[in-house]
Amino acid sequence: MHAPRTPQPPVTVRVFTQRLTATPRGARLARHLARSQLDLWGIPHGTDVSEAVAAIVAELAANAVTHARVPGRDFELRLSLVTGSVRVEVSDTYADGRPPAPADVRPPRLLDEYGRGLVLVQAFADRWEVVDRDPSPGKTVRAEVDVPKWL
Repeated sequence: MHAPRTPQPPVTVRVFTQRLTATPRGARLARHLARSQLDLWGIPHGTDVSEAVAAIVAELAANAVTHARVPGRDFELRLSLVTGSVRVEVSDTYADGRPPAPADVRPPRLLDEYGRGLVLVQAFADRWEVVDRDPSPGKTVRAEVDVPKWL
């Protein structure tokens, strides 16, 4: 005797991963890909969530290209649509330095050339952190933006 089969809803994968060249062009492409992917997931261009994610991706990708570039190695963009939020992860292979933790980010002084990127990430993200890249070497900066209709 067999138990009746219960129909299962189709599995929808809500993860996007792309390796990009560690160049300014790769950083620009990361932002465009993020916006397009969010649109495919039903988060249209121009919404607060889409704009926040695009700004976060732009800053983290620019940091990966400017401060963590290793010649011949790419950086990775990963977007996940998790319950209640969009998770952005940008990973690089630079092992010699880490950005400050969220609690240690300070606004730059007026004439500083660098230091605004993580201030912007902190402003747009609901949560963010820096973790070791797996597999090593390097690090991943992970940020989440809440999607209000899911909360």
